[in-house]
Amino acid sequence: MIFRFRMLSDENDNFVRDFEIAADNTLLDLHDFIIKMLRYDQCMASFFTADDRWERLQEYTYMDMDGGMGDGGNGMPQPMATAVLEDVLTHLHDRLIYVFDPFTQRAYYIELIEAKEPQKGMEYPRLQFAHASTPDQYDPEENEEGGSIFDEMMGDYNDFDGDDNYDDEY
Repeated sequence: MIFRFRMLSDENDNFVRDFEIAADNTLLDLHDFIIKMLRYDQCMASFFTADDRWERLQEYTYMDMDGGMGDGGNGMPQPMATAVLEDVLTHLHDRLIYVFDPFTQRAYYIELIEAKEPQKGMEYPRLQFAHASTPDQYDPEENEEGGSIFDEMMGDYNDFDGDDNYDDEY
């Protein structure tokens, strides 16, 4: 199976990335793809599973934090390298929070939006859709961008807002 994800940022409302990756890849494979896709330097990142309100649940870390136990039991983080996507995400619309800066808790929000059969001749993982620039890895102040993708799309309709020159009697 191929999982299709949508990734958003709370630092730039216009930022959207849709990408596909094989369901039998690990979270470490996903981390490596995200780093490459965003053109970030390697970093000490973590994934968290999240509920429907984006509350953090189980943590998956870049490094093994529990001395090789690796099962994530007793609230301990599980290493990304041992966490297979199809085992972590079992339902459509399951969510992940990707914390790429653990000191300031800067993160991306990722949702599983589709599970499908792989297309013949297609290489995975792959970026499927990109909108807006990537937030800067090191300086969140560089990411201030006004508006949102909704405002951008609806901008054409604002031409009529407040224009009372149209006669209502037809």
